[in-house]
Amino acid sequence: MVNTPAKLHVQDISLSFGGIRALLNVDFQVPQGSILAVIGPNGAGKTSLINSITGFYSPQEGAILFEGRNITKLPPYKRAQIGISRTFQNIALYTNMTALDNLMAARHIHMKTNMLTGALFVGAAKREEIEHRAVVEEIIDFLEMENVRKTIVGNLSYGLRKRVELGRALALEPSLLLLDEPMAGMNVEEKEDMARFILDIHERQDMTIMLIEHDMGLVMDISDRVVALDFGRKIAEGTPDEIKQNPAVIQAYLGQEVGR
Repeated sequence: MVNTPAKLHVQDISLSFGGIRALLNVDFQVPQGSILAVIGPNGAGKTSLINSITGFYSPQEGAILFEGRNITKLPPYKRAQIGISRTFQNIALYTNMTALDNLMAARHIHMKTNMLTGALFVGAAKREEIEHRAVVEEIIDFLEMENVRKTIVGNLSYGLRKRVELGRALALEPSLLLLDEPMAGMNVEEKEDMARFILDIHERQDMTIMLIEHDMGLVMDISDRVVALDFGRKIAEGTPDEIKQNPAVIQAYLGQEVGR
C-alpha cells in the first residue's frame, strides 16, 4: 500500500437494498494527492460506492473516514462543505441556465450574505458576487469554455455538458473530487480533452481524485492505483500493472484484456 496519509478511507462498508446486496465489506484508502480508479463490470457496485461516499446512500455497516474524520452519518451538503465534490454518471445540470450560471450555482455553499442584502445587491453582497464570479471565470478559462459561457446548457453538445459538470464540481473548491464515468458517451477527441483536464486538475491543484471509468486504457494511463469491484465485493487492488495481470480482474471482465 502507498505509504501516504489517506484522504479517504472506505472502511469495510456494506450496503443492501432489501435483499439485494450492493456492496459487501468494501475497504480501501485513497492516499492524499493520488488518482485512484474504481473499475468493474456493470452492476459491480461502483456508483453505489460513490453515492455512499457522498451521502446519497447510507451503508448499513462500516464507516467512511475523510481526513481521519468519520463522516458516515453526515448529510450530503455537509460533505460538500468540508471538501467532497462529485460529477454524475447521468449529467445533472440546470439545462435551462447558461454554463456560467450553472457554475455560479455551485458557489452557494461559500456565500455568506443573507437573502435581503443579496436581493438588494449592495455592499458585502456585491463584493461577494464579484469574488465568486472571478473564481467561476477562472474555471471557465481553465476548462476552455469561454465561447460557451453564456450558452444555455441544454443547447450544448454532450461533451461540453460533461465539461460544464466538471466545472461545477470544481466551483465547490473540493479537496477530494469524485468522478462517476466522466468520459462515458464521449468521442475520442472529447475523451482526450477530459483526460488532459483531469491530469491538469490533479497536478496544478494537488487534487485527490477518485474516478469510475470503463475506458481501461485511460484508467491504466492516468491512475496511481486501481480498485476492482465485482458483485459488490472488492476483488483486487493495486497498481495499474498489477491489475492488468490479476486473474480475478480478467475473470470479471470475461477474459477480455483490461489494458491496451
